[in-house]
Amino acid sequence: MEAAPAHDRHRAEHLYYAALDLLAAGDAAAAALGFRAALVADPAFLDAQHGLIRALQDAGRLDEGIAAAQQLAEQAPDDVLAYTALSILYQHKGMVPEAEAAGLRAKLLGWKQQLQQSRPGAQPATQE
Repeated sequence: MEAAPAHDRHRAEHLYYAALDLLAAGDAAAAALGFRAALVADPAFLDAQHGLIRALQDAGRLDEGIAAAQQLAEQAPDDVLAYTALSILYQHKGMVPEAEAAGLRAKLLGWKQQLQQSRPGAQPATQE
């Protein structure tokens, strides 16, 4: 996915930090709206997607959180945190086999990234 123009990224970051403040203040529902607004400004802003997932989890909107985590996993298939979040959300819903599968995927991706980083001359795995 192509990165947003600088002004859209700047707006997305502003919205993201405002949403983080709302989340820290305990207003998960308002934070979710803020993270969604950040994603409208810059759909490739993965930190905003992570924030949205956490806000939805904190708001008890587990199905929406699962959908957001699945979307992130599709958008960034090597994102360890996407699968970790998915595992946690599945656990909260009592979906144990799904939680274990997502957790295993996160663990395998983490190991893969560690191996890539430990090779001489290897480029570190990148995430936005």
